[in-house]
Amino acid sequence: MIACQDLIKLVRAYNPKTDEKLISAAYDYGREMHEGQFRHSGEPYFSHPVAVAAILTEQRLDDATIVTALLHDTIEDTRASYTSVTDQFGREIADLVDGVTKLTNLQLSSTETQQAENFRKLFMAMSKDMRVILVKLADRLHNMRTIKAMRPEKQLKKARETMDIYAPLAGRMGMQWMREELEDLAFRVINPEARASIIRRFITLQKETGDVIERITGDMRRELDKAGIEADVFGRAKKPYSIWRKMEEKEMGFSRLSDIYGFRVITQNEEDCYAVLGAIHRRWRAVPGRFKDYISQPKSNGYRSIHTTVSGRDGKRVEVQIRTQAMHDVAESGVAAHWSYRDGVRSENPFAVDPVKWISSLTEQFDSEEDHEDFLEAVKLEMYADKVFCFTPKGDVVKLPRGATPIDFAYAIHTRIGHACVGAKIDGMRVPLWTRIKNGQSVEVITADGQAPQATWLDIATTGKARAAIRRALREQDRDRYIKLGRELARSAFEHVSKKATDKALDSAAKTLRLKDRDEVLARLGSAELTARQVLHAVYPDLAPDDSDAVGRERPVIGLSADQSFDRARCCQPLPGERIVGITYRGKGVVVHAIDCEALSAYDDQPQRWLDLHWHSGTHPAVYGVTLDVTIGNDAGVLGRICTLIGEQKANISDLTFVDRKPDFFRLLVDVELRDAEHLHGVISALDAESDVATVERHRDPRLAGTAPATED
Repeated sequence: MIACQDLIKLVRAYNPKTDEKLISAAYDYGREMHEGQFRHSGEPYFSHPVAVAAILTEQRLDDATIVTALLHDTIEDTRASYTSVTDQFGREIADLVDGVTKLTNLQLSSTETQQAENFRKLFMAMSKDMRVILVKLADRLHNMRTIKAMRPEKQLKKARETMDIYAPLAGRMGMQWMREELEDLAFRVINPEARASIIRRFITLQKETGDVIERITGDMRRELDKAGIEADVFGRAKKPYSIWRKMEEKEMGFSRLSDIYGFRVITQNEEDCYAVLGAIHRRWRAVPGRFKDYISQPKSNGYRSIHTTVSGRDGKRVEVQIRTQAMHDVAESGVAAHWSYRDGVRSENPFAVDPVKWISSLTEQFDSEEDHEDFLEAVKLEMYADKVFCFTPKGDVVKLPRGATPIDFAYAIHTRIGHACVGAKIDGMRVPLWTRIKNGQSVEVITADGQAPQATWLDIATTGKARAAIRRALREQDRDRYIKLGRELARSAFEHVSKKATDKALDSAAKTLRLKDRDEVLARLGSAELTARQVLHAVYPDLAPDDSDAVGRERPVIGLSADQSFDRARCCQPLPGERIVGITYRGKGVVVHAIDCEALSAYDDQPQRWLDLHWHSGTHPAVYGVTLDVTIGNDAGVLGRICTLIGEQKANISDLTFVDRKPDFFRLLVDVELRDAEHLHGVISALDAESDVATVERHRDPRLAGTAPATED
């Protein structure tokens, strides 16, 4: 455990004017309160708050934050109270300690409703004082560093919560070093075999190629010396989790990954950043599409840097980040740079974001979200998404999450523009509304009077702002009709359990479901946003039948008119849970395709035949056929085990065809009947885990695209 004077020494190194008596008093108070308490490892419990305080000194934080770290568990775990901490250390520190205590009690990985409510509390605490979340992140970091002392099931729960919540939050706040370490520590628990494999490959690679980092760093320094530029050059191998994520995203093995090394150049001023970029691009070939200038277009958390990827020695790609020291401080500390000290005074970093403005911009869109699902979705989109920068026709910059579409762009400009959107052009070319916008593209929205949002836009939009606006508009359309239909559905569902859907009962449902009033409940029931079972369960949880949210076979797709029939396209075999689009045929027939089906390109010049559709929510019956392409070992009993595995997943085999027979392996096509995309994932995962299964994947055949219910238009 770090001694008190050693901790003070760490603070004094960046803040010579620190209040040593305050820190010493907090150290003694915390040690006294935690006397007799021990961690799972057997160490005195107070070693943990001291370690958290030491982590925060690395970010050069103020005395109040350091003291809060020392006391952050006292109110929760000891006889100390808010009043006693206030008496000893003042209102500011007591509020910070109380804020951390409340965050500790939030179950961020609980059910959706609780999780959304707890996220609201999290952002509320952050809006009051950002230092609360800085202490909590440091607390989680030390807990992850010492997680081996916990029970295996507790380790896994903490690791998943860290990967899902705390690591993305650290990244969103600009604390990239903390995000990377949290991710890697969680990765060590969640998938230790994959992490160990990557580390072994690194060791093998180093033996084969020598110290690549030292060689490339030396090459860069020589080039900068030639150009007369003073700068520091650092290199490092990327973290195992970062490499594993790239392998998963790009679907390639370690040996095919190129940019596994990262290099950083710290310059003396902004002009030198661009001079360094020129020197590096003159010496090494730049990789197209891998250049980003966050100096001219900073991220919302204040991050500024130039990113480029070049082909280095032996054709290996290396990523280079170029920034000044002030930019680097923000890149390392993110929003926390606002509280950083140098030489006893709070450092005036011109690039540090005012945390009050930052958290206001982050929570601004959430205030309009009434539903816990909408709120949770908006929070997660904002926390996890990287940004792309695109332009209006006039040259104004619009920041959107990666994966955003022209629909998101339109709503980012103005809600009215979004509602009236009928098409879009990217770099002057007409594109479908589901096109993903890339960095640097110019986007033009085409509008028309009388246009209104469509339900399928919810499958296209990615930003919380766009989705919330679309939902509100859809609810307002035909609201009276939906309320009338919802009342009839509620009456029927309640009568089924010998109850009446009275106004009082519906008011109770609205309160339980966190909706404004009973009309809102009925409108959502009528528009299929709520199921009758959900409404019934909100009033009579013990009476709601388990299967009343099941989707009937006759109308599982929303978006068809009453006289339209549909068939699933044989080429892509779409499943509930996947984004879909319909192609109309003469005779009112519709063929439903998955949105990414290759066969859809044949209809690009026939927009009048496209129909926006989506699957009905709820539980679908296992009647949707999907073909699996499976390669298995040619051994006794293997085929029987495969069939048993599929049966254990509650899936029925409707057909089985051998397409290739080898001495060692058989390749076969297996037709299975499934409920939805999640059911498919479960079947594939079960087969993939079987040692005698060489490969298993979904089989799609574009040649079957011609199947139609009737003659074409």
